[in-house]
Amino acid sequence: MMVDGLYIKQRIKMTIYGIKTCSTVGKARKFMRENNIEFDFVDYKLESVDEEKIREWLKQVDIHLLFNSRGKKYRDLKLKELKLNDEDKIKWMAKENYLIKRPVIEYDNNKVHVAYNEEVYKETFLKN
Repeated sequence: MMVDGLYIKQRIKMTIYGIKTCSTVGKARKFMRENNIEFDFVDYKLESVDEEKIREWLKQVDIHLLFNSRGKKYRDLKLKELKLNDEDKIKWMAKENYLIKRPVIEYDNNKVHVAYNEEVYKETFLKN
């Protein structure tokens, strides 16, 4: 944004959701810090994400992207055997936040990005 002939970096309202000890979440947080992007962080271990929030995200991203069917929690719970439909997946994500792919990033008034990809982050979050 230009103000009085000077470029001012706009502050993006951002919240990163994930688990503090997750390496992928760590990469996302590091990227934001290195690029001076302020963010709030919600750690699933300390503050659960509820079904309402998950449904908000699903207005922006596909459930197949948000639902983590590759993780240890999915395997431990033997969810593949249950052949879950989308509603079941939503209920399970609300009950077991570890089933949510990480990180989930909310930015720019309810936009949502899921997963870590440095190139996509550069295009999305470093735009002038």
